Amino acid sequence: MSVRISTYGGKLGWMARKYLPSVASEAYLKLQYIKRRKVSKDYIEYFCHCQNKPQPLNILIETINRCNSTCSFCAANRNVESRPFCRMSDELFQKIVCQLADWDYSGYISLFANNEPFMDTRIIEFHKHIREKLPKAKIKVFTNGLLLDWKKFREIAPYVDLFIINNYCRNGELHPNIAELYGNLKKNPGLHEKIDVQIKIRYIGEILTNRGGTSPNKEETQTIIKEPCLFPYTDMTIYPDGRAGVCCCDVREVTDLGNIYKETIQEIWNGYRYENVRQKLRNGRHGNKFCEHCDFVDTGLRAKLCKISHQKVKDV
Repeated sequence: MSVRISTYGGKLGWMARKYLPSVASEAYLKLQYIKRRKVSKDYIEYFCHCQNKPQPLNILIETINRCNSTCSFCAANRNVESRPFCRMSDELFQKIVCQLADWDYSGYISLFANNEPFMDTRIIEFHKHIREKLPKAKIKVFTNGLLLDWKKFREIAPYVDLFIINNYCRNGELHPNIAELYGNLKKNPGLHEKIDVQIKIRYIGEILTNRGGTSPNKEETQTIIKEPCLFPYTDMTIYPDGRAGVCCCDVREVTDLGNIYKETIQEIWNGYRYENVRQKLRNGRHGNKFCEHCDFVDTGLRAKLCKISHQKVKDV
């Protein structure tokens, strides 16, 4: 088992995000655009020229659309939440997993989009079901850790490959329950050999991206972003009511690229609505109303997966 703590740039990065949040945000975005521009364009061109479209590298399934944190940058935080409450039915969840099994899905899957997964009391049972039905898939957990304890971790760990705890705080310290969990993980390094546990200490009031205009603490840019976006080529986000949205930046769940109740996941992924968005975002973010002023930048994990997927094809 691998366990590590990171603070995104150490003390200097923490101080910048806390005391110069706008400057830190813009500097981060510029750097990441430069670092990932070629990877994004290469993967998009590879995807567009494939006769059979690659599977999503990430599938995000939101089983409950609620969060218990107060992060200033997120429209899903409990102080500004505006979505009607929705909890995915057991039948719909099983249908999704069954369809992924029929597709022989082998990418990453996570029960997280704009929610805290441990607010769903079925979360451990659901992860077990995914592992049993999708042995090739890689399961990742994103959590703020507020509801996490050693018992829950022990119960869910056998089914998980990547476990990310975002420790949102104002003082740069681990929450007591996460500190206790970290201590137990260090004492039991051989507990689950394959799992990678990452604890990220993050400033709860930081400014990140505008997320398609949904972020409470950052307005949409007035200029159209020229950078391409990987989301429609790499990710499928499924809301609790069965709709597939354009990406996790659609916190309010207003976009609709298909519905699991009417189409299969594979039909949605290969359908005209997804293809329409892809073509509009292929060379920039103009042409798609929700996306054109969004400044979201692709994550390191997504860029890494794009490199691996593209390279496998080139090596054949």
